[in-house]
Amino acid sequence: MPLYQKDSLGKAIEIIVRAGGSDAREAKIVAENLVAANLTGHDSHGVGMIPRYIESLLEGGLVVNQHPQFKFDGGAMISLDGQQGYGQVIGLEAMEIGIGRAKQHGMCVMGLGRAHHLCRIGQWAEQAVAAGLISLHFTNVISRSIVAPFGGADARFGTNPMTVGIPIPNQPPFILDMATSAVAQGKIRVAHNKREKVSPDWLIDNQGQPTPDPKFGVVEPFGALRTFGLHKGYGLAVVCELLGGALTGGGTWHSDDRSKKRVWNGMLTILIDPQRMGTAEVFGAETTAFLESLRKSPVAPGFDKVRIAGEPERETRAQRERDGIPVDQNTWEEIIAAGAKLKLEREAIDKLANA
Repeated sequence: MPLYQKDSLGKAIEIIVRAGGSDAREAKIVAENLVAANLTGHDSHGVGMIPRYIESLLEGGLVVNQHPQFKFDGGAMISLDGQQGYGQVIGLEAMEIGIGRAKQHGMCVMGLGRAHHLCRIGQWAEQAVAAGLISLHFTNVISRSIVAPFGGADARFGTNPMTVGIPIPNQPPFILDMATSAVAQGKIRVAHNKREKVSPDWLIDNQGQPTPDPKFGVVEPFGALRTFGLHKGYGLAVVCELLGGALTGGGTWHSDDRSKKRVWNGMLTILIDPQRMGTAEVFGAETTAFLESLRKSPVAPGFDKVRIAGEPERETRAQRERDGIPVDQNTWEEIIAAGAKLKLEREAIDKLANA
């Protein structure tokens, strides 16, 4: 696949976002966020999202140049409305508010509803741990239903990610960022664009049967993703729907309408300052000791080392910053087509991407 340098790829995405009406700051934030997802190996949440964003923008589901608005302010408990704005900006600014409150009060419970796609939720956990905070995120998805309930044969909800960030003294943080589906929907899109098969454990067809064909997650007649861990992933998906959707006021998904291109997220975030609980010394010692114990485990056949959540992303980032970001040709053509919908010439996008 063609390889792109992060800065050049970011500039190409930036001009597409600008063409959609975003101001310079918003376009830069959106582009950098998407490229960062690619850098960490999460191509499902990277620049390949741009075609979906532009379709959402043109149909009115995405509104440019928005900022989170307070619906309730109780000090350490706040509720925000994302105004259907770019999730890259709404998420960044909401986390800045929540981090400030957690620093002030020792913790913050923050509900965020009606944000457009918040992209890789792990980025918001990284923002929290960079400020020395523990963060928990429960996120739901208002869009076309794509995941089947355990025991069900059709899609009823979204990929509903759950994310946890924990700062570790003198070490990189622990960042657990996972969809409650067996795989992120974007990975099915990437596999479809690459013409690759997927695990039948990930997907069912439109008859409810396991299938390795990713088309059932991308084009009609749709099938559905499966939850990870059978009933366990299903249970966590429901938790994310009820906390990220119902509690935040952003709403839950219970519609048969599959026509809309917008992707709205609701997210319940809990931020904790570990220095304010009276256990800071024990917390630092025990987290370090436990992770060291995990790494001392003998390496199993087929593995090169024992990793902690967040390490694969950091390793991939280092490699892609050095060698470039791969973007398959089908995805790139979709990005070019998205730019064309905003009257951008292919040559302008290609020139920036390959600078």
